[in-house]
Amino acid sequence: MRTMKFSAVAPLKVKVKKTKSDPPSLVEENVLSAEGYRLIAGVDEAGRGALAGPVVAAAVILPTSPAFHWLKLVRDSKELPAVKRESLFDLIKQDAVAVSVGIIAPQTIDVIGILNATKIAMCYAVEQLTTPPDFILIDFLRLPQLRIHQKPIVRGDKLCLSIACASIIAKVTRDRIMVELDQLHPGYGLADHKGYGTRKHVSCLHQNGPSPIHRHSFAPVIEAAQPK
Repeated sequence: MRTMKFSAVAPLKVKVKKTKSDPPSLVEENVLSAEGYRLIAGVDEAGRGALAGPVVAAAVILPTSPAFHWLKLVRDSKELPAVKRESLFDLIKQDAVAVSVGIIAPQTIDVIGILNATKIAMCYAVEQLTTPPDFILIDFLRLPQLRIHQKPIVRGDKLCLSIACASIIAKVTRDRIMVELDQLHPGYGLADHKGYGTRKHVSCLHQNGPSPIHRHSFAPVIEAAQPK
């Protein structure tokens, strides 16, 4: 009996076309509206992982069944270029029922930790809404300090429209703060990287040492502060 020989065949490479993420939807808000909730706030933060500057949270209440033309452009703030974020920032503030922010300084972050600081910033944002919400949708976290019906949503900034709007408000607000801090604390490039741990930022940290607005409890900042 003859044996057949098979030559090795290289695995077939299939190119998968990358698609943009689907826009966040009003599914969560619509379910809550059907249950009788009318003032639903989305809550998110910006700057949690940065090495410098504050953590900023925002809360946004959209109208029931909004039909603004710009809603289809909304994405998680991290997926948008700065120019689009700025444009949407103005539109959200113009058309939302209420918008507010909460800001926690780096000095406080060093004392209470970034998780607690983030939650407090979120609480401040909700509490400062000119129209109090009767339900809040939060990106990932729960806020037991607030006696308001709430739901944490994993990847909420990508899935939930009101949370995505809050992420834009928080991001633009914080970016503007970091540009101002760059003028007060030159030499770190804060206006470019907004305080995140880029290679340039870490290099500047080691050259100049930490500034007063750096988070001195964060490992890269602690390392940069060590005597050379």
